[in-house]
Amino acid sequence: MDAGKSDTIPTNLRLLMVIEEIARAGVPVTPTAVNEALGLPKPTIHRLFATLEEEGFLQRDIDGRTYSPGPRLRRLAGGVISSRHIRTARQAVLRKLSELIGETCNIALPERNAMTYVERVETEWPLRIQLPIGTSVPFYCTASGKMYLSSLASNHLERYLEATDLVARTPNTLTDAAAVLHELDAVRRNGYALDREEFMQDMIALAVPIPDCNGRLMATLSFHAPVQRFDIDRALGFLAPLRAAATDLSKLMSGADDPDEA
Repeated sequence: MDAGKSDTIPTNLRLLMVIEEIARAGVPVTPTAVNEALGLPKPTIHRLFATLEEEGFLQRDIDGRTYSPGPRLRRLAGGVISSRHIRTARQAVLRKLSELIGETCNIALPERNAMTYVERVETEWPLRIQLPIGTSVPFYCTASGKMYLSSLASNHLERYLEATDLVARTPNTLTDAAAVLHELDAVRRNGYALDREEFMQDMIALAVPIPDCNGRLMATLSFHAPVQRFDIDRALGFLAPLRAAATDLSKLMSGADDPDEA
């Protein structure tokens, strides 16, 4: 959008259009980069960013220059994804997958410092791992978290590892940054992530990405199971239906199946 067109943007839409450009970018951005699309006066774009930061919709990154979605914007996104009109269809996809695998299936969203479960269908087994909706789990030692970390640009990933205390949750937890990076290389190559009893002893998990309309990771789909019933080889035997369900969920959550978007 050029500077001339910026004059046609109503004042009450400017904050929303800034948020839209930030969501489209999918990475931490500067006001200048966002303004390349909007063409607003320089003082205006900086004032809009300051307002969004002050109100909690944006937060400044560790480099002091770039901005990422803040807690209020992340809650807003989670609320939209969890809206009732798609929840029934999403639950149907999860329930079908859970019945096929015989284990609990989850959708998780990346937050600032952890993955948060926003949807799940429980297994009927009396022996099951209790991780209810709203539970937050670390990035570095969970299947969903490693799936998310693998999607980050190298500089943001390095910054995360420098700032994170890689605490050993179990004897299998990767606590060396080089080992985590090696693991994430495999996740990128394979397109899936595993938890080999790294977060909880006697529990394994398998996760795949749920991409948005631009092909970026929006959320993750995973299932976890106790080692008494599952090993890694058996888990990988369900990779194809897990990926198929993630494709269906991507269409639901990004609005690709919405007739109003056609």
